[in-house]
Amino acid sequence: MNGSISAHSWCSMTFNERLVALRKKRGLTQKALAEACGMHTTQVQRYESGETQPTLEALRKLALGLHCSADLLVFDKDERGPDEDLRLQFEAVTQFTPEEKMVAKAVIESLILKHDSSRFSRAS
Repeated sequence: MNGSISAHSWCSMTFNERLVALRKKRGLTQKALAEACGMHTTQVQRYESGETQPTLEALRKLALGLHCSADLLVFDKDERGPDEDLRLQFEAVTQFTPEEKMVAKAVIESLILKHDSSRFSRAS
């Protein structure tokens, strides 16, 4: 993150703590964030206190107002994305041509279907 928020402490934060930290990191008051998001200041206060959780639409507005991804607000570091042992392969795929990406996507989807099929057949 920045010098004041370590990666370890960021991971242990709740949604409302992340929201407060990001707002402060951006130098915004609750009122300024509410205005940027098109919501009332009291709603931002409720989210920051943990009193209520935002809807998907409100989460989208907060992410846009904070100029960050919704993932940053919701998920711990490395909670989403590929495992470490696949990270390099997925990074390499980003360099593929659109046609090569379509082939890679088809291969991955077929592997997922095969995995799900074998999982469901074992369960029965």
